[in-house]
Amino acid sequence: MGQSMMKLAPGSEHNKDKDIAAAIEECYDKYFTDTNQELGSADFYAAVCKTVEEINKKLNSTQFRVPDKEKLKQVYNAHYKDDSKNKKKKALSREEFQKVLEEIIIGAGFTGFGSKNIFLYIFGVPAAALFIKQRIAPTAVPNDVFIPGITSATVFLLAKLNKI
Repeated sequence: MGQSMMKLAPGSEHNKDKDIAAAIEECYDKYFTDTNQELGSADFYAAVCKTVEEINKKLNSTQFRVPDKEKLKQVYNAHYKDDSKNKKKKALSREEFQKVLEEIIIGAGFTGFGSKNIFLYIFGVPAAALFIKQRIAPTAVPNDVFIPGITSATVFLLAKLNKI
């Protein structure tokens, strides 16, 4: 029963996967469905960057890095190169676009702004609260109860704010 409840939680991996898939679908429709328009490598790069930006907006906490130029050029040549017979660009399917983004995001990694904030809150807030408690009322609440209580309250607040 606990496993099914986790899937319904606002910050669960299942919901994040849906958000990422929805962002990829929207961007594919926006940039790659017009078959009359030929995309060069600069247009392809811009479309990928905007897609990564949309994924970052949907997730709120983890920020994926935009890939470097060499990695993107390599992926572009592998998936979206010229069809030498027709002298026309090869069309990119939804599945291929998703594979391209997976390669790029896995290769580029992510910035840990969200994770840095979480660690700061989880360790910094209890330490600051303990310091303040020791200065104001050192014997009011035992440290064995105070520190876990503050840490739990911090984690609860972060969960309510969908930061973790």
